[in-house]
Amino acid sequence: MSKAIRAIVSVTNDLYTDQRVHKVCVFLQAQGYDVLLIGRKRKSSVELPKRTYSTKRIKMLVENGPLFYAFFNLRLFFILLFKRADVLVANDLDTLLANYWAKKFKRSATLVYDSHEYFTEVPELTSRPSVQRIWLRIERKIFPSLQKIYTVNQSIAQIYSHLYQKDVKVVRNISPLWKPLELLDKQTLGLPENKSLIILQGAGINIDRGAEEAVEAMQHVDAVLMIVGDGDVVPQLKKRVTALNLQGRVLFFGKQSYDRMMNYTHFADIGLTLDKPSNLNYKLSLPNKVFDYMHTGTAIIATNIKEVAHVVQTHKIGEIIPELTIALLAETLNNLLQDQERLSSYKMNCASAAQIENWETETEVLKEIYPYVGR
Repeated sequence: MSKAIRAIVSVTNDLYTDQRVHKVCVFLQAQGYDVLLIGRKRKSSVELPKRTYSTKRIKMLVENGPLFYAFFNLRLFFILLFKRADVLVANDLDTLLANYWAKKFKRSATLVYDSHEYFTEVPELTSRPSVQRIWLRIERKIFPSLQKIYTVNQSIAQIYSHLYQKDVKVVRNISPLWKPLELLDKQTLGLPENKSLIILQGAGINIDRGAEEAVEAMQHVDAVLMIVGDGDVVPQLKKRVTALNLQGRVLFFGKQSYDRMMNYTHFADIGLTLDKPSNLNYKLSLPNKVFDYMHTGTAIIATNIKEVAHVVQTHKIGEIIPELTIALLAETLNNLLQDQERLSSYKMNCASAAQIENWETETEVLKEIYPYVGR
């Protein structure tokens, strides 16, 4: 009996909240692949929920900065070198180098590149041009040799296609149709019973993503803001909430499993996605929270980011604010919360939009990249 086709998927995060990678791994299994997902284990990492595919998390002495990426790629390279692999899946530029060199020793293996964002234009790099140049050199060295590439939206795909004259497919980071494992009540989740609820969720609650303005706006909104997730600005947000005496209006719930996070989203009246166009990566972004909100019937208030605005306006599921200011955000929140007919319309439209915009339909593109191999 022949061995199953082995796919090794690699990423630099700790795997806990990365739904895109998890969805791809589950899809690969359904296509008949034997899947191993490799990430890292941080000091703060919690135990992973049981998964149907194999996982490996690498412990690193250095957790941030250039040394982390250098040592992680070195360790990843040797793991890939000595493990059987028919398909190597590199998620983002920060795993591509190790996969590229492993492919040189595994000539029969297929290398696939899944670009989750326009990596070289993330704010962490644009603010450090010397580091940005290193990543650009890696991209320019490897990208022209890639044969199977996909990314998260059409805007990024067009840029890569133009730069490298490659066929770049689009697999958006859309949520699967939400079927809760367990639907918890408000009391269990620690939510007030008789208040309008607003949510800002995600694994990257970082600078220039509107969290600061959301907290400040709550001084003028009679509702409760739930911040579900983690990121660079969360510690300063907590300090600001205390300084403004907003403890009853802004609640922090930290990093949650996907299904529990979606329980919070389910109870929200409005979901926020407030990226600022401060860098090209954010200008082109299409956060998966947009679809999480859609799939729980949560109306959206979003900044005027091209890909996000297109989804929200096409399906009529929320409001686009032309610029992000505290006053305008507070006004938009208040107007929508007070207009229950409009709010209900957006929520109803979410239900019909979810039947079109879901991971189940998005995987049709993945079937071209990862053909069915059976078992």
